Amino acid sequence: MDEVVGAVDDARPSHRDRWIGVYIGVLAVVLAIAAMGGDNAAKTATIKNIEASNTWAFFQAKNLRRQIVRTQIENLELTLLASPGLDDASKAQLMARMAEHKASDSKLTTDPTSGEGLDELFVKGKVLEQERDRAMAQDPYFDYGQALLQIAIVLASIAIISGGNALLGLSGVLGIAGALLTINGFTLAVSIPGLS
Repeated sequence: MDEVVGAVDDARPSHRDRWIGVYIGVLAVVLAIAAMGGDNAAKTATIKNIEASNTWAFFQAKNLRRQIVRTQIENLELTLLASPGLDDASKAQLMARMAEHKASDSKLTTDPTSGEGLDELFVKGKVLEQERDRAMAQDPYFDYGQALLQIAIVLASIAIISGGNALLGLSGVLGIAGALLTINGFTLAVSIPGLS
């Protein structure tokens, strides 16, 4: 009977092993958060890149349209200068057409109401590029954070089996580094060369 009790006691995890199990659980939670942050950063970078590309394409189309309108204004001005003998009705018609084109030019340049003037599109495109660049800067921190956390989990698991404290210590260092990289992925508080 004493042998059975001894075998059961030997089969129970030690107090140390229980705490290592809790530690592994904490690492797994931080790993899940790092994975979520990395996925979100990658999605955001892709979405913002597409939105920025679409905005710049729209900007270029509007700019082309504005250049056409400006060319039409110049042609009308040249027509007026080259035709001094035009009757007043024809001159008035050309002047009215020029005024319409100048109004179009102004609206193409800036249109705060719709937010689709060239000035507004330029600002929007730059903001989208900054959001894309931020998301792209975040992603490597999450990637390396995940790798370090995974290694820390493996080392802690081996420490349970081997009973070694050196592996547990190394796991702790890597776990802390992985957690810090994950936090930095969200905040970008520190720019680490090679990751930024």
